This record gives sequence, structure tokens and C-alpha cells, in this order.
Amino acid sequence: MLNPSERPAAPEPLSIEVDRLSASYRVRIDSENMWTDVRRLLRRTDPYDRLIPALRDVSFDVPRGSVFAVIGRNGAGKSTLCRVIGGILPPEAGRVVVRGRMNLLTPGLGFSDALTGRENITLGGLASGLSPERLAELSDEIGEFAQLEDYLDLPMRSYSGGMRMRLASSVAVFLDPEILLIDEALTGGDAAFAEHIAEKTAQLTGEGRTIVLVTHGLTSVKKMATQALWLHQGQVAELGDPDEVVGKYMRYCRIESLDVTDL
Repeated sequence: MLNPSERPAAPEPLSIEVDRLSASYRVRIDSENMWTDVRRLLRRTDPYDRLIPALRDVSFDVPRGSVFAVIGRNGAGKSTLCRVIGGILPPEAGRVVVRGRMNLLTPGLGFSDALTGRENITLGGLASGLSPERLAELSDEIGEFAQLEDYLDLPMRSYSGGMRMRLASSVAVFLDPEILLIDEALTGGDAAFAEHIAEKTAQLTGEGRTIVLVTHGLTSVKKMATQALWLHQGQVAELGDPDEVVGKYMRYCRIESLDVTDL
């Protein structure tokens, strides 16, 4: 028999499992030819749709209490991956398993310009299942964390883009998610606010929360992530230690830039 100290450690519980995932999305193509449009109208046919492959055979696991970063160039499939995990877009093939209550934070999602910042906090909190009493306590705390105490009772239409992002980020991390998906939504603050968010996410992961961070901010990845995925043209290019993955991605970007310059 093995001594207790010699027994292999139990595997870490997983918050997210993605196995051989493929996904596509449809883009509506409108014709620039007037007569083609007229014929389509008379025949009552729909505009042309094109199926765009976004993810192909993507697999990874996200342990509970970790920060999993997804990087890659525009069009690599990062946001599509986030939407499939969040249940917004159905997978074409493969399997996604999510264990826990999830919040999705993405620019422009869930806020109403007609409502004040405080009312938007309440709306998001009620959707997450928090009581009005708890939200009344949290509103001022969220406003202070977002550095927007003096603006909470102004309509969202008066907020700048950076103010909106600070409020959205703050709401997301304060609404007690078990899994938080962040899709390019931590770009609205200065360096001090980025550090503010990093400290809060470290607190969340210390409490067993899981964060998936989709971003172009490589500094945030190296500072916050415990594991990183580099997506390239919808496929896994690298998966592993954040410093190593970011380093390989940066070298690739530099090499590609040199190739383009030499043409």
C-alpha cells in the first residue's frame, strides 16, 4: 500500500471542458446588383447567407479557481469561443461542459442608455439572482470600485466609453459569479484601474471562482492568467504557460510583420 504522502494528488475539479469543438456563424450577404435584389423580392427569397467557419477541433480544460486567457489576432475565433461557452452560439461539433453559474461580460451587453448607472447595476444584479436588499448595499460599493461614485445617478448615455467599461467590469466581478467570461471588456481603464481589476480577479480565483479572459492585452495575460490559449484561424496554436504562449505569439507577430514589410 502507498503511504498517504505517496498517493497521487486528486485531479483538480474542472469548471469548463471543451472537447473537439467546432463552430461557425452565418453572415448575410446583400447583393449590390439592383436587378438581383428585385428578382429576389419578387420570388420572396431570402438574402444570401454565407457560413463562416470560426473554430475547428478546439480542446482544452479550465480548472476551477483559475484564470484562463484566450489570445490571438482579430478573426482568430476568440469571441466565437466565448459565445459558445456562454451558450449564445450552438456548437457545430464537439462538446462543451460548464459547471457553475456563469456571467458574460462583453462590450455593450446588458446596459440601457436610458437608465442610470445605479439602475443598470440593479438590473444586472436582479438578472443574476441577487435580492434588491443586497443590490442596495452593493451599488455604492460597485460605484466606488469603478471610480464612478459621482456619476451613478446619471443616465448611461452621458458616460464615456471608458466609464462604461469600468462600470461593466465592476458589475461583473461583484455579482458573485462562479464562472466569469470576459470578452475584450477590460480595456476601458488606465493602468491603475487595470491593477484594481487584477487584484479583484485574484481575490475571486482565491475563493474558487473561474475566469475566462478573451483579450488583446498581453500584459494582463502575463499578470493575471494561470493558463493561456493562442487561437490562430480558429485552431489551437499554443496552449499552456501564459509567459511561454505570449512569447511565442509575440514572436509570430514580429515575424509576420517583417515578412509583410519585406514584400
